[in-house]
Amino acid sequence: MKYAIRAGDIEHGGSASARIKSELSRAGVDATTARRAGIVAFEGEMNLIVYSDDGGTLSVIVEPDAVMIELEDTGPGIEDIDLAMTPGFSTAPVWATDLGFGAGMGLVNMQKHSDIFEIHSKLGVGTRIQCRIERKGDWAMNRREG
Repeated sequence: MKYAIRAGDIEHGGSASARIKSELSRAGVDATTARRAGIVAFEGEMNLIVYSDDGGTLSVIVEPDAVMIELEDTGPGIEDIDLAMTPGFSTAPVWATDLGFGAGMGLVNMQKHSDIFEIHSKLGVGTRIQCRIERKGDWAMNRREG
């Protein structure tokens, strides 16, 4: 599954992550994993909308033991990743904070709900985030035994 996310498109924010969560459930992903993936996808989707210059992509791959989520954008990049990972730190524009976004918890929540979280960013080029969410539900466990 791959979704194009448009920069500044706050009106449609959350629609891709809602579809992802629904599609994961239809694909047999257990509810806990689908919920965690939905949270990671939502936070990433909103970051693409709020922070990227030209939008980006949100990709999801379902593997037998995990759900992989990758986000890529072209944009300003993140100057200080450690600082960006600090709860409450935000560089959100005023229009986003006026709408209640940009509280500085997006990346923190993505990391919290991922078993593996990697972020790479280059100023003036963009950001790439990769998240792995282990499938711990019955379906995944049965696949490994079979």
